[in-house]
Amino acid sequence: MDLEVKKFLFDIKESITSIEEYLGGKRDFNRYTSDKMLRRAIEREFEIIGEAMSRIGKLDPTLDISGKMQIISMRNRVIHGYDKIDNEIVWGILVRHLPTLKTEVENLLR
Repeated sequence: MDLEVKKFLFDIKESITSIEEYLGGKRDFNRYTSDKMLRRAIEREFEIIGEAMSRIGKLDPTLDISGKMQIISMRNRVIHGYDKIDNEIVWGILVRHLPTLKTEVENLLR
């Protein structure tokens, strides 16, 4: 695997870790929706994850990461459609899809 691809995978892993730290042990949707700074911090991490995924796709389009295009689309929505971000959709991604992405990235980095 290309060293630059590994760097971007590490960036994704680091952003996922940051999101987990921001949320703490207790995942609380009400806290998420009521805390603007928390939402913005998580949105920024999604920007990083999506940009890193986009760059990985250009360097190695064969790399198998589920939801690669959806991750990039989420990044675009956060950046260009900031006024249309749906907290429920972001929360669903956090709960349902982020753990899978974390596992896949960790496996690729091994």
